[in-house]
Amino acid sequence: MKEKISKLVNVYKKYGFIGFCKKLYAYIKANYMDKISFKVMFNKKKYCNEIKNILSKNKYERIILWRSSFGYNVPLFQRPQHIANNLAKNGCLIFYEVTTMTDKIKTIKKHANNLYLINFNNIALNKILMNELENVFKPKYVQLYSTDWKLSVQNIENYINNGFKFIYEYIDDISPELAGTKDIPQNIIDKYNFVMSNKNTYVIVTASALEDDVIKHRGKTNLASSSNGVDYDFFKHYDKNYKYEKDFQEILNIKKPIIMYYGALAKWFDYELIKKLAKTDKYSIVLFGIKYDEAYDQNMNNEKNIYFLGSRDYKVLKEYAKHADVLTIPFLINNITLATSPVKIYEYMALHKPIVTTDMPECRKYKSVLIGKNHDEFLKQIEKALKLKTDKKYIALLDKEAKENDWARKAKDIIDLIKKDEK
Repeated sequence: MKEKISKLVNVYKKYGFIGFCKKLYAYIKANYMDKISFKVMFNKKKYCNEIKNILSKNKYERIILWRSSFGYNVPLFQRPQHIANNLAKNGCLIFYEVTTMTDKIKTIKKHANNLYLINFNNIALNKILMNELENVFKPKYVQLYSTDWKLSVQNIENYINNGFKFIYEYIDDISPELAGTKDIPQNIIDKYNFVMSNKNTYVIVTASALEDDVIKHRGKTNLASSSNGVDYDFFKHYDKNYKYEKDFQEILNIKKPIIMYYGALAKWFDYELIKKLAKTDKYSIVLFGIKYDEAYDQNMNNEKNIYFLGSRDYKVLKEYAKHADVLTIPFLINNITLATSPVKIYEYMALHKPIVTTDMPECRKYKSVLIGKNHDEFLKQIEKALKLKTDKKYIALLDKEAKENDWARKAKDIIDLIKKDEK
């Protein structure tokens, strides 16, 4: 309960009173009111037949229940959706968890071949699904993020007792800052401890630091590395008629080189570095994203040359990024960023833009990324990056590394790990 209270406090700080009330109502409706579905209860036969048809008419080798309420049709389109899409294209029947808060789906909806968005909070529908799955004799898995604080170890053990295997995606440092709470939610800690002491669990890690942690606890058994990635083809097409807001158009009209970042504005963002870059008066620094916590407001005060433009939907963000001269990840180096595989770095590659980051281990792995080990070196790397904008060899390197990190390859890493045990 204390974790939920802590989360509510942070939501209030982020969205204000009216926004807090809207979020609270949506949360209560999604997680409590929508549990009881008379629509399903009074039409049980209809939904039984619908689930049976899904299980009998699709071609697949295995079934995966994605049990983290990240949402699907949300502005932040990242690893969960991409992995689900690519697993579905490669022999997996995916039941992907959504809620009325994230997707306004009360029951189940087909999104693509082998990919169904389903509201697991709907007790009656969830029971129908589980009953029908008992009659399917193919490998079955439940998959979730290490940051999920909804499912308990008991929930996981119930799945295992019903013939499921468990896929645990260890994607970030276990941190209260990432959870948005004062303390780490107990369910997160419990599942982490369960996984580290249970070698039958399949573990997918996204960063070397996380891999080292797993090996320290349980060796290399049932372990695979699958960093974040990019939908390469998506970044090859743009809307020639896209209309920009006045604020962004005014920045373009300044005619200074644009240094851009998109993503969360949080405690791990290096605000002092960005302010130092702005003081050179050489660049327009454009920031897109959400204020993940109070850190942005505490550190920034309408600095000259820095433009915070809020968040943009994943589908249109590339329309802005294509105008950047350099794309950056100016993060502090701490436990969180030491274990981070930034999705945006692979998207930056696909955008064919020079990349400058601070000294994060996962960024060091790529030749196309210019690393600034301190503030002064970061500023020098920005200057170097500007000279690479039209360098054909450098652009070819970006393209090569982007293709090597397409989401299709990341999904294959997961399939290769679990497939070895399938009969």
